[in-house]
Amino acid sequence: MGYAEAGPRDGHPVVLLHGWPYDIHSFADVAPRLAASGYRVIVPHLRGYGTTRFRSSGTLRNGQPAALATDVVALLDALQIPKAILAGFDWGARSAAIVAALWPERCKAIVAVSGYLIGNQEAGKNPLPPKAELQWWYQFYFATDRGRAGYEKYRDDFAKLIWRTASPKWDFDDATFARSAASLANPDHVDIVVHNYRWRLGIAEGEAQYADLEKRLAEAPVVGVPTVTMEGDANGAPHPEPSAYAKKFTGPYKHHLIRGGIGHNLPQEAPEAFANAVVEVDKL
Repeated sequence: MGYAEAGPRDGHPVVLLHGWPYDIHSFADVAPRLAASGYRVIVPHLRGYGTTRFRSSGTLRNGQPAALATDVVALLDALQIPKAILAGFDWGARSAAIVAALWPERCKAIVAVSGYLIGNQEAGKNPLPPKAELQWWYQFYFATDRGRAGYEKYRDDFAKLIWRTASPKWDFDDATFARSAASLANPDHVDIVVHNYRWRLGIAEGEAQYADLEKRLAEAPVVGVPTVTMEGDANGAPHPEPSAYAKKFTGPYKHHLIRGGIGHNLPQEAPEAFANAVVEVDKL
């Protein structure tokens, strides 16, 4: 598992978790702030991104949520970190919440953009109102062979479209996009992304080793560790209202709406606010 690291080795550990279709550069301006405050900052490439690789060509390129969260615990084990603050957005926020719910002894606290994102296949089978379904167009696109081929062929164009629709007021430049798009050239990227979204719809199987974890997640477990949730005021990606998930966090809890045209990639668009949330949750 590839990762970047900053800050003192004996600092309190913080793991920053990116989402799709982004990469570790979402935290390019967050990590230095936290390192300067004395934290040991770990920023991993999720499976299917950047320098992270599978050891075996025969391993299923599995993007199911329990697998992604298990990777986080495995990284903590490999780095001999007993407990860390986990902070992320999109896929990363989901993984942070899953680790906090299933392995609270490994998680000191979490920062989660868009709040409680733990889901399950049964819930994914329920149709949404048409306007809500429209926001998930790419999930249905990935459910088709045409969609998989299209993402393979046009992954950079696809990712840039998602960036623009998810953060309509973020004026990123070509160099900023290209820096992250390089991580999407990972040879397993398309397989992981397509499997993730097909699994959510119940049209792709997971692996048996994660079945018990997914059963527990299907019960929508509460998160009892200290938590700060965040939302940008211009998030164009599908996301729940804070009132819908506040009660899922039973420990010390804060929520912040970040104003100023902040979209889905909140850590990169508002790095100071995100870094401050990590420091805040460490004190809750």
